[in-house]
Amino acid sequence: MDKKYTEVNSNIIDQWVEKGWEWGQPVSHEAFIKAKNNDWFVLLTPTKPVPKKWFCEMKNAEILGLASGGGQQMPIFTALGAKCTVFDYSEKQLLREKEVAKRENYEIKTVKGDMTNPLPFEDESFDLIFHPVSNCYIEEVLPVWKECYRVLKKGGILLAGLDNGINYIFNDEETMIVRKLPFNPLKDKELYEDSIKNDWGIQFSHTIEEQISGQLQAGFVLTDIYQDTNGIGRLHEFNVPSFYATRAIKK
Repeated sequence: MDKKYTEVNSNIIDQWVEKGWEWGQPVSHEAFIKAKNNDWFVLLTPTKPVPKKWFCEMKNAEILGLASGGGQQMPIFTALGAKCTVFDYSEKQLLREKEVAKRENYEIKTVKGDMTNPLPFEDESFDLIFHPVSNCYIEEVLPVWKECYRVLKKGGILLAGLDNGINYIFNDEETMIVRKLPFNPLKDKELYEDSIKNDWGIQFSHTIEEQISGQLQAGFVLTDIYQDTNGIGRLHEFNVPSFYATRAIKK
């Protein structure tokens, strides 16, 4: 455990992107053009499109893609007229954003950083934060919710994709429960070694208290929520929800 775990994750995600990770595949030119004609969708979780009513007025909106690199959502928001900043600790994910911006000839601000540290943005900078499933790669989520609250304008919206921890208890085939919760490799040497050996990165399960109560503690008002499945595999076939998405606003 010599390296900070977020550095381990940054390197692992770079490797996943190189190997064709689905969350590192940018949108096509066709999808970008469709979005310009208001035909679009984006994902916070594996399969369910985010309801369009969850968004603010997109034209000229200041949007932060938090741990949201990969060229999947920011190009769509840009096509809708938003001004986007993407923050990620994966160089390869940020590279995808730059590639799409160059291809479609638009400006995007890319910031490499670690969300376990204070965010490098002024108070009340953004109208909307888009945060797909990614805080499973950090141990403490409350500081992130507090930072989100700080950098959002009053009335600003936080859209977050979250996992409920169920994936961590099963074996790879999703046929047997083999681990207990919480899943935290920093507190379990064997689990840490397994995580490194299997290229999982250092991931963490989080409770509903950490995720939802954390947003409320930070000052947010929760306005809506939905559940989602993995999209593939046995749990998905049995329609077992393993993810959820929340919409919260800064009062």
